[in-house]
Amino acid sequence: MGKKIIALLKGQQQTLDKEHIAQLQALRGAIWIHSASVGEFEQARPIIERLVERQKTVSLKDKRPIVLTFFSPSGYELRKNYELVDGVFYLPFPNRHNANKFLDALQPSKALFVKYEFWPPYLRVLKKRNIPTYSISAIFRPTQRFFHWYGKSSLNLLKCFTHLYVQDEASRALLAEHGIANCTVTGDTRFDRVKAIVESQKSKNDSRFTPIAQFVEGAERVLVAGSTWPKDEELLMKCCNDDAPLNGAKLILVPHEINEEHLHFIFNLFEGKIIKYSVISNQPSNESRVNILQHAQVMVLDTIGLLSSIYRFGQVAYIGGGFGVGIHNTIEAAVYGVPVLFGPNYHHFREAQGLIDAGAARSISNYAELEEALETAFAQHETIGAKAAQYVESELGATEKIYNNIF
Repeated sequence: MGKKIIALLKGQQQTLDKEHIAQLQALRGAIWIHSASVGEFEQARPIIERLVERQKTVSLKDKRPIVLTFFSPSGYELRKNYELVDGVFYLPFPNRHNANKFLDALQPSKALFVKYEFWPPYLRVLKKRNIPTYSISAIFRPTQRFFHWYGKSSLNLLKCFTHLYVQDEASRALLAEHGIANCTVTGDTRFDRVKAIVESQKSKNDSRFTPIAQFVEGAERVLVAGSTWPKDEELLMKCCNDDAPLNGAKLILVPHEINEEHLHFIFNLFEGKIIKYSVISNQPSNESRVNILQHAQVMVLDTIGLLSSIYRFGQVAYIGGGFGVGIHNTIEAAVYGVPVLFGPNYHHFREAQGLIDAGAARSISNYAELEEALETAFAQHETIGAKAAQYVESELGATEKIYNNIF
């Protein structure tokens, strides 16, 4: 059994032990927000921050604790100490007994589920108890189980929500076609989140980014490749060869996984051209950093938590995952006004299609396409990048719409 599964089972059981039940009871009346993992948390985060602002202006009797739950170990471990909420827990395994025990303890005043989170036992118990329950930043497609002949019970489950706030008109129309009318198009809160990240950086002088700034200093071409997998990295390596688009350029590589096995694979791939971020960060002097960096073409970030702020160092961004189950977050790059490239598996991501339609992004399927796309993106990075920034601006505002409707 894998480490993640063990952590998940242990965490789910722990939420319902005596100690954690007491913690939940102490937070009764909370606004409960549930995210599957890190990505969904980023969609919930703007709402949480808006709620924290609200707490400062309401009377004592109207203040509510905020409780955050995760399904995945990666989300929980990364945000278990998130300072803006009053409690972070694993969601207990979804069955009726656990749902009742959890809700008996917490007795939330409202419940918000993010994007694809539709746990039947919890939704049914929330409905039975008349607790206002919302789906935020949700998106629906005809291929989902709700809309097949065998999905009637799943479709009825959506009626447990007090209201659904969806990302696009296509989702609203699909729900309406199947008898779900309590729905409003508000957009995706991730756009607000990435914009907030950019704004917060303007007032910060974060030393964590100094090694990266030194690495790219003076470079005419910089590519930031985020959340990459081996297939992505193999293609990018070819682009670093003689007469290739990245020859003489700088590549900032941020792998999706930074375990030793993956880092070893990357170092073998870019042999002689690569340096770890941690090695540069730990150099005792600025001079020693510069001496090492002048011989490196590729910097691999062997740490977490920096990616969303790294894209500002590039003229072009490459988003990984497109040769696997699907691409990662394209908005984090687009907000900086850079052209965005990614692999072929992007069709379940509305924002990726939106960027392509705006002329700000391109999907590639092989090395030849990547080579040509990189040449075009670097040559026209200001024009194409401006389209990316404009697209992000056009999608802002979901947080306020959802907050104003619910609270």
